[in-house]
Amino acid sequence: MTEARLAIDIGGTFTDAVLARGESLSSAKVLTTPQAPEKGFVEAVENVLRQARSQLAEIGLILHGTTLATNAIIERKGAKVALLTTEGFRDSLEMAYEHRFEQSDLYMERPPPLVPRRLRLPLPERIAADGSVLKPLDEDALLALVPFLRAEGVQSLALGFLHSYRNPVHERRAAAILGAELPQLPLSLSSEVSPEIREYDRFSTTVANAYIAPLMAGYLARLESALEARGFAGALLMMMSSGGMTTLATARALPVRLIESGPAGGALFARRVALECGLERALSFDMGGTTAKIALLDDYAPQRSRSFEVARAYRFLKGSGFPLRIPVIDMVEIGAGGGSIAGVDALQRIEVGPQSAGADPGPACYGAGGERATVSDADLALGRIDANRFAGGLRLDPEKAFAALAKDIGDPLGLEGELAAAGVAEIVDENMANAARVHALESGKDLSGRTLIAFGGAAPLHAARIAEKLGIERFAVPAGAGVGSAIGFLSAPCHYEVVRTLYVSLAEGALDPSAVNALMEEMRREAVSVVRQGAPSSPLSESRTCTMRYRGQGHEVTVGLPCRDFREEDAALFHERFEAAYRLLYGRTIPGLMSEVLTWSLSLSSEEPRPAPCGETPAERAPPPPIETRRLFDPASLESATAPVYARESLLPGMVIEGPSIIAEAETATLLPKGFRARIDAAGTILAERSA
Repeated sequence: MTEARLAIDIGGTFTDAVLARGESLSSAKVLTTPQAPEKGFVEAVENVLRQARSQLAEIGLILHGTTLATNAIIERKGAKVALLTTEGFRDSLEMAYEHRFEQSDLYMERPPPLVPRRLRLPLPERIAADGSVLKPLDEDALLALVPFLRAEGVQSLALGFLHSYRNPVHERRAAAILGAELPQLPLSLSSEVSPEIREYDRFSTTVANAYIAPLMAGYLARLESALEARGFAGALLMMMSSGGMTTLATARALPVRLIESGPAGGALFARRVALECGLERALSFDMGGTTAKIALLDDYAPQRSRSFEVARAYRFLKGSGFPLRIPVIDMVEIGAGGGSIAGVDALQRIEVGPQSAGADPGPACYGAGGERATVSDADLALGRIDANRFAGGLRLDPEKAFAALAKDIGDPLGLEGELAAAGVAEIVDENMANAARVHALESGKDLSGRTLIAFGGAAPLHAARIAEKLGIERFAVPAGAGVGSAIGFLSAPCHYEVVRTLYVSLAEGALDPSAVNALMEEMRREAVSVVRQGAPSSPLSESRTCTMRYRGQGHEVTVGLPCRDFREEDAALFHERFEAAYRLLYGRTIPGLMSEVLTWSLSLSSEEPRPAPCGETPAERAPPPPIETRRLFDPASLESATAPVYARESLLPGMVIEGPSIIAEAETATLLPKGFRARIDAAGTILAERSA
């Protein structure tokens, strides 16, 4: 009998559950319970098990991703953290990169650090850049801080000493002393959380880890107890931002690696769709109730990165958030979802997000106490959503949607009826399209010729208009799009990445391969010890990268490396690959300059399932009769039309649908405006193209 697996994705508005038994999938969607996320988790599990007529005791594996860590940082709802750092460096978090991320804004404000200055505590100690001890750790000064930490009610502690990535001896000694004095206090060491050069990025990542550690530890403990009480005896693995699964032990120690766990599952889902449909170059578009996530896929794979920012105060500006140095699938995330709140600013312009109505109270149309107009209210007013068959079994109230839109948008701007909703839809679509443009530009990539892969509860409603704005000719809505991130968890491997800083010059004769090989072997042992906890017998695949720059530069680019022992003559190979990556980003290289390596990365993954292409789509044929018709208002043309509504489950491969029309399913709906033509492929994916 095939072992059943369960995937659970907790978003800001909805919690999605997918049960997989062989090729059979069952899904459920419930409202998230922000005050106690485990309650929504259990409700979603019970719903999907009821549908599949299964018991929790039959489940061998649960795969879980959540936005809990991300939201805690964005909403400033984490623990009270203190930072112990080298004397003279307590203000590193506030100084950041010592530049203005928005040069033209005279009123620009940096987001305040997660640790206020009075809780950033300097200690006499100093490690040199080569790892030697310049000044021993003052243990008496450390012990003198213990009464202060107790009196302040500090809930979590971050240790970030200068150059501890090179020699962690002082951080480890301080942790041992504090562990004996304050045994209940969670400790986050920068030499373990982010052992890389550059103190600001390292301290920021470590503080973020400490900030969410008590919250995540408490949640995971409650979740384990709830599952055990209901008879679950299998394994529970957590999704990481890198697109791999890890154990609860790693999740508790390094919760910062869970920050983009849900969106990472979505990128894996897009990869699966790209492989099935033969979409070599694609744009992943995941829009849920709270946020929209956009990622580029090339050669059927999403881009990966070693750093990103969370909680940006300025939507598209680097430097306005908290930098994190962790392995992550490279994407841009903005506050644009079904629950994003719409209003009119002081200049009489419609603005949408980033604030969200969330699951409680939710959009006005939910009838649960929300009074602000949202994107979901606009979609309902435009005729895109069926008020009686909404995701999660909700029944929506069109009157409350129109009333909120009139109050927040229509009355201030003198817009009547559907025009207010059309304005909201156009603004949120432009916000998402602009995010895609900026992300592609920052990545040195082109959007033309790509296919937009739309999933999440709200993305299929907005995919066509965003494709138009981006000049993309085709979009795809896969089966199970409403719970796409959870389905993506099912194809995630157990994965772990280790990064270390070791400066290596590539000047002639300077490369010491024995030192690099010894470092790689140490990193591989660490990665194996983690991956084998979740995948005891699976074959492992290894990949290696490094970050390189021209000598004298302040920033690096990522370069792929062969997985073997290195030799002296590999210096030329490293330089050649660096210049290829540099040219891709900047369009040129700098002749005559020597290159150098700063950090080394090694990742191990268990065997990753690779779906086969879906095969040839049958000849075109007509669809079955629509289940109903609905009045649609098009924000682009400002025209209304009576559109047929088709049930997705009745559409077979080869069937063709012309816009304007709607394809409805349990967790979402696909909007085909006038000028679009969709065909169902052999895998059941909706492939829509702009008509000639």
